[in-house]
Amino acid sequence: MAEKWALGLMSGTSLDGIDTALIRTDGNEILEIGPGLTLPFEEKLQARIREAVYMRGDIAAIERDITLAHVEAVKTLLKAAGIKPREVMVVGFHGQTITHRPHEGITWQVGNGALLAEKTGIDVVCDFRRRDVAAGGQGAPLVPLFHAALVKHMDLPVAVLNVGGIANVTWVGRSEDTGDDILALDIIAFDTGTGNVLLNEWALHHTGIAMDRGGKLALAGKVNEKALAHYLSDVFFSLNPPKSLDRNYFTLDPLGDLSREDGAATLVAFAAESIAMAQHHFPVPTRNWYVTGGGRHNPAFMRALAERLKNVKPVETLGWHGDSLEAQAFAYLAVRSVKRLPITLPTTTGAVRAVTGGAFYAA
Repeated sequence: MAEKWALGLMSGTSLDGIDTALIRTDGNEILEIGPGLTLPFEEKLQARIREAVYMRGDIAAIERDITLAHVEAVKTLLKAAGIKPREVMVVGFHGQTITHRPHEGITWQVGNGALLAEKTGIDVVCDFRRRDVAAGGQGAPLVPLFHAALVKHMDLPVAVLNVGGIANVTWVGRSEDTGDDILALDIIAFDTGTGNVLLNEWALHHTGIAMDRGGKLALAGKVNEKALAHYLSDVFFSLNPPKSLDRNYFTLDPLGDLSREDGAATLVAFAAESIAMAQHHFPVPTRNWYVTGGGRHNPAFMRALAERLKNVKPVETLGWHGDSLEAQAFAYLAVRSVKRLPITLPTTTGAVRAVTGGAFYAA
């Protein structure tokens, strides 16, 4: 009997909206990739979420409204796909990260799994990160096992680079014949540094739009080497992985009174250079870098990466849909959670052992 659909939901640190996706999986193999779509947040809700990440506003009310926006996202995707709720086994609901301080044992993704299950009529797995943090892990990144499932039949090693608000990389290698179980692969993962988060905040401040659309600002600017050196001198980059970042760890302060173009160019260089530095943590060099996440849409960023790395390609060259990939990952992790399979490893988060995670709410 074919596996039912699993539906994944992701709203990332870029705060731009909700990614949705459907997949079929047994928790190990990815059997079928279904449709996905992105629903932007309404401007008022986006502004309230931005307040919440600075611990301002009525967070309980914001959580309710974030959840209701995810309810609509689920219904919109199922209607577009012509799929009934009863055809979906589980929803993987990441929620919205408002703080992430794993060294203090704290990670907080707001989102009401019980309300989502009630309103959609589908079982829900949410709160994926906290179990890993309880086991001594960073609680991030969570996508590496899904990346490994996607690439395990390829010529390894490869690196999958996810550039959202924060950038993270998954290096996947094979030391010998490891069979079909993804847990037998060599997998290393960690946050490399910022992705889009600072650039989005800079663009919002200077243009009123929370992105450097088409990379126009960065392409017109000049990198400020002093500000770049200040960013790259941070102790985070001297830490060995696994490691992860809160979206508010770095600020715009080092940019001072730079022009909007030079500030954008400097932030793009910062993200790209920190990614290039990450390759020093790989056991052996990667054959290819496959880039997913919103950052791949920025020509200035992709050019900066190509100047620093070899064989950089968007994931679309593999036939993947980069805008849906993280949502697909949370559908995959939800199935693994239901089956009590590990969703994180010591080499991806630093947890003391491979652990499962997620809170389950029956519809």
